[in-house]
Amino acid sequence: MKRSLILLMSFCLVSSLLLSACENSQTNVNASNSSKTKGQETPKAEPFELTLRHTQIGKDKEKRFAILNDVVKKVESEVDGLTFRLDGVESDVNRKEKLRGEMAAGNPPDIFDLFGSPDSTIYAKEGKLLDLTPIIEELGIKDKFSSLEPFTYKGRVYGLPIGGSAEGFFYNKEYFEKRGWKPPATFAEFENMLAEIKADGKVPIAAASKDGWVPLMLTNHLWSRYAGPDITAKFATGEAKWTDPNVIKAFAKHQEWENKGYFKKGELGYEYPEYTTQFTSGTAILMYDGTWKSSVFKKGESGASMVGKVGFFNLPPIQGGVGDQTSLMFNVNNGYGFSAAVAKDPRKMEAVKSFIKNMFNEDMQIRGLVEDGVLPAMKMDVSVLASSLNDTLMKEIVDALENSETKFAAFDSLVQTDVTSTISNVQIQKLISNQTTPKKMAEALQKVQDEANAQDKANAIED
Repeated sequence: MKRSLILLMSFCLVSSLLLSACENSQTNVNASNSSKTKGQETPKAEPFELTLRHTQIGKDKEKRFAILNDVVKKVESEVDGLTFRLDGVESDVNRKEKLRGEMAAGNPPDIFDLFGSPDSTIYAKEGKLLDLTPIIEELGIKDKFSSLEPFTYKGRVYGLPIGGSAEGFFYNKEYFEKRGWKPPATFAEFENMLAEIKADGKVPIAAASKDGWVPLMLTNHLWSRYAGPDITAKFATGEAKWTDPNVIKAFAKHQEWENKGYFKKGELGYEYPEYTTQFTSGTAILMYDGTWKSSVFKKGESGASMVGKVGFFNLPPIQGGVGDQTSLMFNVNNGYGFSAAVAKDPRKMEAVKSFIKNMFNEDMQIRGLVEDGVLPAMKMDVSVLASSLNDTLMKEIVDALENSETKFAAFDSLVQTDVTSTISNVQIQKLISNQTTPKKMAEALQKVQDEANAQDKANAIED
């Protein structure tokens, strides 16, 4: 009994000592962890916001918006405290209304969709745009773009192109195969096709001309064939005139096609989305548009019924036309600009650098091409990329690019805003509806051009 009591007392003593040791150990651990946690704590960054105006709205731009969203998330993860506020606005509304008003009031978004020439030059001259030259030099990407000219003012860079685009004819491959046709090699062959499509009860060329820029894509290419691909750049310098006989021939050709019924009847009442519908429904056999439209003809998109059934060709050469008759419209005029006010805030500058680093790189350019059909604005071997995509439409687009000896820029990046407004909002509609003649149209444009050129000279003297 005595021995059992002694054993019991010994067990209790040992247990008590062990429990005490465990408690002390746990206390030390907790103290250690508490001390470690306090040592590792970092003060939370003060939250701040960056406004980002984009034009990636609508069904056909969902993939573009997804790419932008991924960049936004990446930048937010890299910059402590940052939150983006996205503001989606239709492209024309942003360029011609909202951004102009915001610039005039001095309160543009921090980052915004920016049209290159002439818009970036105007805003840079007014001191409204952030000079990106030191940033792209620091990131080592200044020489990696195909061209920064549309965003350059007095040797400094004020915007960056997000992608490139060319313009030409999308065509219904099933219809062409049924007729035994291949893309036309000459202008005469092309016009014969238009006549035969019309005789077949189909619309030769889709048309939605409520917004003048849509029909002017084709008109621009026509005058670049008749009068030469470099003539448009000379309008603003006074070296060439809209009244050049070859420019008038181009206007006359467009009006001739209108009168022959080669475009969708009632086109002045149709908006741009209807343009694609005419083509995808099989109503129209051809559609003249930018290569950005190729994204529509992918699985899951609005033109998915046409996957594998769409081809692309350049406007054929015109006999007697001036200059390079293989020339293709190629544009790197759409991109992003940044408010000059960002430079006053070091944290916003950090965010801008992160945005540029994550948006303008080879991986994102490839993703834009693969997922959305946007041609790279940075120097890359597009032909190698296209051949690996298993995308016949993109391959035909790349072939058209490679087969054109020269490229020309769209007219609205080369002439002043007043001239663009006159031809887009007045003159092309009058030509389509036979309310003017090609000669009178050219004279009206030249009058506005002379006024714009004179104003530019006056401004240059003031500077």
